[in-house]
Amino acid sequence: MKKLFLLIVLGLLMIFAAACGSSEGGGEEEAESGDETSGDSGESTESGADYQLVEDGMFTYAASGEFRPFSMTSASGEMTGFDIDVAKAVAEELGLQPSQQKQKFASIVEGVKSGRFDAAVASHTITPERSEQVDFSTPYYYSGAQVFTRPDSDVQSIEDLEGMEIAVSKGSTYSAYAEEVTDNIKTYDSDVVALQSLAKGRHDAVITDFLTGKEAMQQDLEIEAKDMIERSEQAIAVAKGNEKLLEDINAALETLRENGTLAEISNEYFGDDITTVPE
Repeated sequence: MKKLFLLIVLGLLMIFAAACGSSEGGGEEEAESGDETSGDSGESTESGADYQLVEDGMFTYAASGEFRPFSMTSASGEMTGFDIDVAKAVAEELGLQPSQQKQKFASIVEGVKSGRFDAAVASHTITPERSEQVDFSTPYYYSGAQVFTRPDSDVQSIEDLEGMEIAVSKGSTYSAYAEEVTDNIKTYDSDVVALQSLAKGRHDAVITDFLTGKEAMQQDLEIEAKDMIERSEQAIAVAKGNEKLLEDINAALETLRENGTLAEISNEYFGDDITTVPE
């Protein structure tokens, strides 16, 4: 009887041990399965995490929408133009959806720096001052500052504007040239508005990008182009520390340059390729 009792107890203990072993094994498999799922999820969003995007899967970029033909705002509120098409092409190369954000030019760099935008594709000239705030890609086009006056003006160069009234856009690099010859400087939110004011008889000159002035003259504004002041490099700006995004933007621009996409976009808006270094 005692032997039978012992056998029953031993049998129950063996069943209990087997049940515990099965439960522990199942828990370990579930943990491993959970780790693998987490790993897969991490891989699917790895680029986004490295990029530190404002919104997952989106390339959120800023432009002014007031810098014809680089960025213009349609009646529907959508921005179009050279910069916008470049941003779309870069987003496609990155495998992201483009998300345009209209912002006054003077506050775009701060918006990138503070993380409101992933990047600025807004014709920013690379300067030491801006480079302290954000990082720049390789140039995606080359331009330069130029003096514009009314047709009846005798001004030919920046030196001729000594003490005169010069208009520039807020936050642009052009104010630095104006400050070299005068204290009488007027600012506008848009280069185009400054040129329109010049044509209406205000100011003695406007300093802006030569391509912007060329476009304005094609829109029948009564202004004239005078001497070029300098050549400049325009690039995409990203927040400091977002190194993976900057690296891949540079790779995207190189691809777009090599396959002719940048030249194609440029020719559409300017009838010329402004994306290569001027000779």
